[in-house]
This record gives sequence, structure tokens and C-alpha cells, in this order.
Amino acid sequence: MPRKLFRKFLPSHQSVRENRFVAIFGSALHHHNLWHLHRRSVAGGLAAGLFAGLIPGPVQMLCAALLAVLLRVNLPVAVAATWYTNPVTILPLYLAAYKLGALVTGVSGQTMPDAVLTLSGGLSQWIPALLAWMGAMGKPFVVGLVLLAVLLAALGYVAALAGWRVYVMLAWRRRRRNRAMRTS
Repeated sequence: MPRKLFRKFLPSHQSVRENRFVAIFGSALHHHNLWHLHRRSVAGGLAAGLFAGLIPGPVQMLCAALLAVLLRVNLPVAVAATWYTNPVTILPLYLAAYKLGALVTGVSGQTMPDAVLTLSGGLSQWIPALLAWMGAMGKPFVVGLVLLAVLLAALGYVAALAGWRVYVMLAWRRRRRNRAMRTS
């Protein structure tokens, strides 16, 4: 992958170790996989972020960071991958989770509660309305949310590995072609 491009934005080991905010956590954030860009660490970070992105509430990035530290995968990628959920995408994702959960649990006759969410009252009214709506969906929603999170994480992991592999293969071909052009 274009590691040179991303390497500019990632901190060095030395700067991570010397940061006073990181010092609070001791050596937990010193593992090399948390900051290096290699295929398994990035793919694992993407999977952790996609999984944590479906956690209801404002703790998605914190959960992604905790998963990244526990699984020793790329921390910045895990945190950034949670950004696929936002006020525009969260409702369709939760509806898909409910449908998936209803399919798996066999609850097909139950109608989904109406979502009455408006941004006119601001976040102070929108968040409690969203939480009440999610609570009214019950077991199909919870089962579907877990299944969708696992499915997205697995697909993200496989897609990152495949994308990395394709990029490396194309880079090798380009090098081989350039070498052949120089020698002829």
C-alpha cells in the first residue's frame, strides 16, 4: 500500500514513547503493531474499527482503540475506520441490522417500530429518541447488530488483505516492466 504517503502522518516510536498523554497508559501503547503499516496490522485495525463502528453511542472510537490495543493491530486505522457510521449512515445500518436479526431469529411477523427522529431539537432530543427506538426493536436488533458487526469486520479484513496483495502484485509487475525497459 502507499505506506510512504501515510507514514508522514503517523507518529514515530520515539514520539509515541515520549508523549506525556501516552505515558499514562504505560507500555500498553508501545507495541510496534499499533503504529506500523503492514498488511495484517492494517487489516486487523480495519476489522476492529468496522466492528466497533456499530456499537451504539458515542464510545465507538474508544472501543476501537481498546480492541486495537488488545488485538495488537493498527490503532489509527482502527479509530479512523469507525467514521463510516455517522448521522446519515447510522439509520440504514441499524435497519439492515434489524432485518438481518429478524431473518436469523425468525421474527418475521413483527413490524419494526417507526423511527421519529428529527434534528430540529438538536442532539439533546435526537439521541434519546434514537436510543428509545433501538430499545423498541428488541432481540432481532441486538442479534442483527452483532452479526452485522462481525460480517463487516470479516469482510473488511479480507478486503484489506486482498487489496494489499493486489497493490503489491501490481508494484512488482511495474518494477519488472521498468527493469526490462532499462535493460533493453
